[in-house]
Amino acid sequence: MGIANYIKEIGRGKDGARPLNREQAADLMGQVLDGAVTDLEVGAFCLAMRIKGETPQEMAGFLDATRQRTQLVPNADQPTVVLPSYNGARKLPVLTPLLALLLAREGLAVLVHGMATENSRTSTQNVLETLGIRAELAIEPIAIGSVRYFPTGLLCPGLARLLDVRRVVGLRNPAHSLVKLMNPCSHAALVVGSYTHPEYAKSMAATLQLVQASALLLRGTEGEPVADPRRTPAMDAFANGQAQRVQEAQAGPLAQLPDLPPPDSASTGRWIESVLNGQRPVPESIALQVSHLVRLARAPSSSMTP
Repeated sequence: MGIANYIKEIGRGKDGARPLNREQAADLMGQVLDGAVTDLEVGAFCLAMRIKGETPQEMAGFLDATRQRTQLVPNADQPTVVLPSYNGARKLPVLTPLLALLLAREGLAVLVHGMATENSRTSTQNVLETLGIRAELAIEPIAIGSVRYFPTGLLCPGLARLLDVRRVVGLRNPAHSLVKLMNPCSHAALVVGSYTHPEYAKSMAATLQLVQASALLLRGTEGEPVADPRRTPAMDAFANGQAQRVQEAQAGPLAQLPDLPPPDSASTGRWIESVLNGQRPVPESIALQVSHLVRLARAPSSSMTP
């Protein structure tokens, strides 16, 4: 079958490339995830999309194909928050586990999914292991008040293979945006999407609106879905694709920097435990994020879509 016909459309350079419609994008991504194309075609697809950039229609099609091939985690009737964690920590500690545990303490089911995409960073999985939460080995229902970590390779092996292309070519590809938007649950869930550059904020918002998702979108900490503990970012909520600004960005100079640990997993894990035990305060930005997520996740089910 092959995807050469699609590569001809998307591979004509930044100005000459033509976008795919949603159905074409779903077919292309489906073949890639199924391993039905050659490594050369996968590389051409990744580089062409890197130069062209994904349109909301294309990203919606990529999401359609991925959902059809994902082992969905059962979460019927459970208010669920999905935290995609793929960037990890480099300069700052990765506090996605703190966000997850705070949400679980509020009575929500929390699904964290991810995989290491760079060897030099501390991952959420590393920190969760120090806190006694190990990666799942099978797909089982998720319960309220719990945090579960699902490796991407368990949810969708083809998606994990596509993410690993970065280790070969050194560049992100559509999978790196896709994982920050997908809902791997069987039923409605609130996805926390994060971006690092303003242009991705616009494209991610447009995709969330197109697929009528329920989500919270913010500029995360080094690409993680947790608010920067030093300064509160703007946050936009999506309910059935309808967007609303729920948090304005903190303005002005910082009065003081929070007491943060080194970015290694052991230090971060101990620091998170001290916050959960009340020995340290929850950073204000993360406390605000938790309050928004709790309210949104408990909204009437009619306002949440898979």
